[in-house]
Amino acid sequence: MTETIDPRQKILAANAEAAAALRTGFAAAGTLVLNLISSPGSGKTTLLEATTRRLRERLRLGCIEGDIATERDADRLRALGIPAFQILTGGACHLDARQVHRALDEAAFPPLDVLFIENVGNLICPTSYDLGEDFKVALLSVTEGDDKPFKYPAIFARAGVTVITESDLLPYTSFDLEAVRRQAATLNPDGVLLVTSTRSGEGIDGWCQVLEDRLAVKRSGAA
Repeated sequence: MTETIDPRQKILAANAEAAAALRTGFAAAGTLVLNLISSPGSGKTTLLEATTRRLRERLRLGCIEGDIATERDADRLRALGIPAFQILTGGACHLDARQVHRALDEAAFPPLDVLFIENVGNLICPTSYDLGEDFKVALLSVTEGDDKPFKYPAIFARAGVTVITESDLLPYTSFDLEAVRRQAATLNPDGVLLVTSTRSGEGIDGWCQVLEDRLAVKRSGAA
């Protein structure tokens, strides 16, 4: 009998091997790594801009940006004084660990406390690909609707942190925040959910505190 080999499983196995090597390197460097995943336009880069303004004087930050085309997002972060490297996928809907490895080699970042990996805007494809991160972050704008966690359960189940963005628009939408809290808790009881607005500043300090706390835990574990 001929054994059938699933090409996708082979791809994921190769990715897992590359991700494990990345994770070992990040651990040795004491770098906290986040993989940000969301639909296009949910506010990933805007949140990173707000985070950079809050933390750049205290922590060494860097970013790898994933997009199908243009370097606009990387340029926005470089303008704030942190190193950012753009991966252009040319149509692929996600980043993989080997792309991240090559990007790090080419970027030659200085030592970092926190590395943000902003994935290609998509709630499905990036979910299965480990990038060696410490945890995934799922972003959900209130303008997207409150049904997304149960419609896209894989990412919300795997995200260590879920960030609700654009909360200043809540009065103008039918977004049911409590329903989203219940869905997220059902999918990942150990996950953290934060409500933020880069316009009003709501929740940004709490988000930054999560990053600093998790960086401290990582480094204490490595000590």
